[in-house]
Amino acid sequence: MRRALARLIKSAGHNVQTFASAREFLDTQAGGDEAACLVLDVRMPGVTGIDLQRELQTLNRDVPIVFITGHGDIPMSVKAMKAGAVDFLPKPVKDTDLLRAIEQALARAWRDRAARAKNWQTSKAASKS
Repeated sequence: MRRALARLIKSAGHNVQTFASAREFLDTQAGGDEAACLVLDVRMPGVTGIDLQRELQTLNRDVPIVFITGHGDIPMSVKAMKAGAVDFLPKPVKDTDLLRAIEQALARAWRDRAARAKNWQTSKAASKS
């Protein structure tokens, strides 16, 4: 499933990096300069997608998330969305729905990045005065 999704997302012109687990993702993240999003399954080995979302919030790492799942329910989707998920898509997910959600997530990542840069510039200018 991971390879098929990677091929789909690459075919839409995006850079893709895959991880076998949430722990692998957390252990290898360097906090790069590019805007990014995560496509997570609710059920993953070890740490679940919902748990990873919570852990990223605790670490103050704001990465837009698109959830896909064959095991979700309404309370779970509401919880994920209230915690900031961009979308919560049921499997089997349509390619167009997934790519649309990824585009929305990346747009959010770029907006957030621009806002952080603007805030940094404003605080830097204020500290000089």
